[in-house]
Amino acid sequence: MRVKNITKPAKRKLILLAGLFFLAVFFLFTSGKEDKPVKKSPVPADTEQVIKHLTALTQTPEFRNHKNINQLNAVADYIHQTFKMNSDSTGFQEYQVDGQIYKNVICSFGTENSKRIIIGAHYDVCGDQQGADDNATGVTALLELSRMFKGQKLTYRIDLVAYTLEEPPYFRTENMGSYIHAKYLKDNKIEVYGMASVEMIGYFKDEKRSQDFPVGVLSWIYGNKGDFITLVKKFSGAGPFVRNFIDHFKDSNQIKTETFPAPGFVKGVDFSDHLNYWKFDFPALMITDTSFFRNKNYHQTTDTLETLDIKRMTKVIDAIFLSIIHLK
Repeated sequence: MRVKNITKPAKRKLILLAGLFFLAVFFLFTSGKEDKPVKKSPVPADTEQVIKHLTALTQTPEFRNHKNINQLNAVADYIHQTFKMNSDSTGFQEYQVDGQIYKNVICSFGTENSKRIIIGAHYDVCGDQQGADDNATGVTALLELSRMFKGQKLTYRIDLVAYTLEEPPYFRTENMGSYIHAKYLKDNKIEVYGMASVEMIGYFKDEKRSQDFPVGVLSWIYGNKGDFITLVKKFSGAGPFVRNFIDHFKDSNQIKTETFPAPGFVKGVDFSDHLNYWKFDFPALMITDTSFFRNKNYHQTTDTLETLDIKRMTKVIDAIFLSIIHLK
């Protein structure tokens, strides 16, 4: 009996599934877990400060989306004021889109060092909603990290960057704040060791089947509980910054952590600001609670402060801080 030829789309799907299957098997047998002590941070994240910043970012008169330019400016000013309390080097990176001025907010530490690390998070939201997890949690991490980095002796220059216009309708366009920033670094030949995008770090669930995946086979590695933070990196060629950051993040043992080496065809692996640093060939990774694969409040009015796990979010911030200060 003659077998009909498999169509090209079907072949691609089979290759994709086979690749993910072997990826799952590889990491299932090579990612051994071991008991480690929890590292103590010299400057731990402060729960009260975290709640204060989350409240300021989410309880605003208007929603912080691209249409409400005055509200975006008010949030940018709040970020700038907080940065300025902790850093002597703080400013705006302004640019124009459709006749309006939008602002990235930047502060720096260890400016005596030439090679720099970028830690970034976007402060705008999609549509008319608070965006507590997406991405007030990421921006709060930057604000709290600015307090924690103050006075630290650092091996690298650290730039904390709060981006505007990450969300639709500007996502994947040259109007994204992270595109503007990454292009500036490239155009000015600034030496960048690496970049970490902090994208939704506050939503955790311990119930079974609370975690989804772009392909079901991945649950063999990571389980089906949304109780971990994920470090998303390129499948190959991630670079020394990404490897070292991940090693220190996991070694801090602050929170259950999984690494996802991301083939480009998997949905969601570049759904944040790190994508623009990848475009300009900077080493970058994303720190995330996996977004819509776990948090069903994603881009909904239900993405509110009350849904967040503040304790575990604070541990993520501690892990970022410990990773950075131990990088050599």
